[in-house]
Amino acid sequence: MLEKIYNYFPQISDQQKSQLAALDGLYHLWNSQINVISRRDIDNLYLHHVLHSLAIAKVLQFLPGSKIIDIGTGGGFPGIPLAILFPQADFVLVDSIGKKVKVVQSITAELKLNNVKPLQDRVENLNERFDFAVSRAVARLDTVWGWAQPLISTDSKHNLPNGLLYLKGGDFEPELPKNIAIKHWPISNFFVEDYFKEKTLILLSDDK
Repeated sequence: MLEKIYNYFPQISDQQKSQLAALDGLYHLWNSQINVISRRDIDNLYLHHVLHSLAIAKVLQFLPGSKIIDIGTGGGFPGIPLAILFPQADFVLVDSIGKKVKVVQSITAELKLNNVKPLQDRVENLNERFDFAVSRAVARLDTVWGWAQPLISTDSKHNLPNGLLYLKGGDFEPELPKNIAIKHWPISNFFVEDYFKEKTLILLSDDK
């Protein structure tokens, strides 16, 4: 599966390949102590978690100096794979569950991801501003947008408007907030594996 990721992202460096390769051992080690990824799913780490996270990089290249918040990061997805791919962007990975943040702290330290700040807190308590929020499978789309919206900077410098990039499986229409701009991409447009057939990347923004 690693070779497939390298083929999907041929621009990645040897250091980035090394960091991605290290994820398997690190997550298996932590998962033996803390159930941070479903034990039935840990052997699908690269397909279900790493590559899924990197779908965001198929629609947007985070510019150097960009600030991104991963809301409800859990074990570090999508934040850690994105931080590997975009070492010049700054990531805050927030979760309210301390043991999950501990895993993120350990893995990012082991990988020397100096562009990542793990944070145990509720996202509602934050008052920083970010270019983008990223998230997956945390809560309903409209709920996550309610958390993300106050944190999104109005100063947009990317080719897409600032907003929330959300990885979602199944039908997302019933969860859409009202009166906001939306773009969406079937992830099967980027990756051929069957796992992605029902999965979508959604961008919510205030940009009208």
